[in-house]
Amino acid sequence: MNSFLKRSLMIGRVGAVVFLLTAPGQITSAYTQSEMSPLTTQYSREFISKAIKWDNSWIQYPAYRDRSAWNKIPEATKESLIHQGEQYLDFEWPHIKATDYLLFTRTGDRAKVDDLNRRRDGALNALMMAELTEGKGRFLDDLINGVFSTCQTTYWGSSAHFYLYGYEGGLDNPTTILPDIENPVIDIFGSNTAATLAWIYHFLHDEFDKISPVISQRIRYEINSKILQPYYQRDDFWWLFGRNGDGRVNNWNLWCNLNLLNVIMLMEDDPSRKLEAVYKNLSSVDVFINNYPPDGSCSEGPSYWGAAVGRLFTYLDLLHRMSDGRIDIFKNEKIRDMGRYIYRVYISNGTYYTNYADAPARISQGPERIFRIGQLIEDQVMQSFGVFLKSRSGVDRRGGASLEDLFRPVDWGTVKLAEPLIADYFFPDWDMALARDRQGTNHGFYFSAKGGNNAEQHNHNDVGSFMLYYNGQPVFLDVGVGNYTKETFGKGRYNIWTMQSNYHNLPVINGVGQKNGGNFKATDSKYTASSAKVSFSTDISKAYPTEAKVTSWIRSYTLERGKRFVINDHYRLTENKGGNTVNFMTNLLCSLHGPGVVKLEGKDFLLHMKYDAALLKATIEDFDITDSKLRAGVGEKVSRLVFELQGDQLDGNTEFEVVASK
Repeated sequence: MNSFLKRSLMIGRVGAVVFLLTAPGQITSAYTQSEMSPLTTQYSREFISKAIKWDNSWIQYPAYRDRSAWNKIPEATKESLIHQGEQYLDFEWPHIKATDYLLFTRTGDRAKVDDLNRRRDGALNALMMAELTEGKGRFLDDLINGVFSTCQTTYWGSSAHFYLYGYEGGLDNPTTILPDIENPVIDIFGSNTAATLAWIYHFLHDEFDKISPVISQRIRYEINSKILQPYYQRDDFWWLFGRNGDGRVNNWNLWCNLNLLNVIMLMEDDPSRKLEAVYKNLSSVDVFINNYPPDGSCSEGPSYWGAAVGRLFTYLDLLHRMSDGRIDIFKNEKIRDMGRYIYRVYISNGTYYTNYADAPARISQGPERIFRIGQLIEDQVMQSFGVFLKSRSGVDRRGGASLEDLFRPVDWGTVKLAEPLIADYFFPDWDMALARDRQGTNHGFYFSAKGGNNAEQHNHNDVGSFMLYYNGQPVFLDVGVGNYTKETFGKGRYNIWTMQSNYHNLPVINGVGQKNGGNFKATDSKYTASSAKVSFSTDISKAYPTEAKVTSWIRSYTLERGKRFVINDHYRLTENKGGNTVNFMTNLLCSLHGPGVVKLEGKDFLLHMKYDAALLKATIEDFDITDSKLRAGVGEKVSRLVFELQGDQLDGNTEFEVVASK
C-alpha cells in the first residue's frame, strides 16, 4: 500500500469526536466518524474505477471543430472574448530572469515573479478563448509562442515558495534560492499553469499537429516532468497531507488538487496510473475536509474561503460530472456548513465580512460561485445571496467569460434577491460569535467577537478581538492584511504591525502584547443569545506570555438589541508595572468629547463611546496608510484609541459603552 493511502486511511479512522456545548444558549453539535474522509470512506478505489468516465466524455464543452456550438455564443460575448485575445497578438512573452527569482531572498520582493506568472497565464488563457471563439487560426501562432515560452521556463511557480525545496528556520529562508530542474516542486502557480496548458492541449493539439507534432509533444513532456511525475512520486508536499502527515493543510490543498485533477484526466494515458493518481487526489482532498472543524468555519478568513471552500465545491461538482452523479457528498452536513460559512460571516453592503486572519476589510465574492454552491447544497439563503451580490456587482463579465460561464451558465431562475442579514450565530469550534440588532436589516449595531488561539490558519495575534459596525459601516475594525512580502510567512511575520494584538481591538498588559502559537489561546468562552440581548465572553489571559503578569482577563461583549453595545474587561494581575492599555482601531473621524466620552462620526450616524475617566486616560493615535492593499480596505488613515489604566491596582474592571446619539 502506498504511503499516501496509509496516511489518509489513518487520518480517516480517527474515532468519533463529539463537541457538546453546555453553556446557556449555545448550540450542540456532533461530529461522527462517518463524516471523516467522506470521499474515500464512502467511495472505494474499485467504485471510483467504475464510476468515473475515464475518457473525455465528462467534458461538457464543445470541441474546437464544432463551430456550430461555438457560434451559438452571444455575439457581444464573442466580440469581447476575441477583443481580449487581440490584446496579446504579437505579445512579448515574459521572461523570468535568475535575478528576478533572487529578489525574494535578497530583498523580500515576491511580486515581480508572481506578476510575470499571472501575465503569462492570463495571456495563454485569453488567446485560447479567442481562438476557440473565432475558430480561424488567427491566434495560433501567438499561442504556440506562449506554449514554447512557458515550456522553456524552468519553474512555473512563485519565488516565495522555494521553501518547498527545503528551508532553515523559517519559510523565508529556503535552502535552494533558484529553480532546480532536477528537483521539481509543485505550488499553486505551477499547478495553474499546468492546468492551462492541459486545456490548450485538449482543444488545440490537432491544430498544433498540422503545424508540427513537436508542439503537443513538448506540452506533454513538460507537464509530465514538472507536475505529474513529482505528484505521482512524492507525498511530502505539505499541501497534500500536511507537514509530516499531520493533516494541517489549507487553501493550497484544493488549489493544487483541483488543477491536478484536470491535468491527470486530460493528460494521463495509462489507465492504472490514472486511477491511482485520482484516488491519491481524493485522499488528499479528504485531508482538507477532515482538517475543517465540525462547524464548517474557515479560520483562514473570508478572503481565503473562495480559494479554499469555493474551490472544494468546484472540485466536488467536477467529480459529480465525471461520475454521472455517482460521487456525491453534497448532503454531508459538514460540507454544507463549510459552504454556509460565507453568508454567516457576512456583515453588510456586499463587501463587509468578519475579516479575521489574512483578509482585507473589504472583500469581493463572486455571485456565480455563491449561487452555484447554494444550488449544490440546496440552500435558498445562499442562492438569494448570490442574486443579491449579482445585483450589486455592476460588472459586465462577458470579456472574462470562462468555459463554465459559456457552456454551464448559472441558471438564476426565479430565485429572489435577499441579503443574508442573520440575527445571530455562534461557531463553537472556531469560538466566534456574531449578532446584530435585528435580523434582516443593517440599521443599528452589528458585532462579532472571537476567542480561539494564535495558531489558526493565516493567524493574526487576535484572541479575544472584535469588530463593531453601525448602520452597515465599520466602527471598530480589523485593519486587515497588507501586500504580501517575504516577512508575511517568514520569521518576521509578527513584526508586521497588522499581525500584532497591539493593533487589534485588545488590551496591552504590562506593556506586553499577545504571542503566536497554539498555547496562546482563549479559555472558558461563553455565549448566550435571546431576542433582547446577545453576550459573548472569554478569558484571554493565556494568549499573553508570562511577562504580562496576568492570571485572568475576562473580555465580555454584550449587545442590548436596539439600545447599546458594551465591552467589559475584568482582570487580575500578579504585578502592575504600568503600560496597561485597552486599544480600539477605527477609520471613523474620532475625537475626545469631554471627560469620559469619545465621539465617533460616520456617514449617517454619530456614536458616543463612554468610559470612566477616573480609571482611564484616553489618547488618539493617527496612522497614515501607505500600503495599497490596506488603503483599498480602510482608506488613507486609521486611528487607534488608547485607554491607559490609571493606578497600580492588581484586580480591576473597565467598561466601555457605545450608544447612538439621539
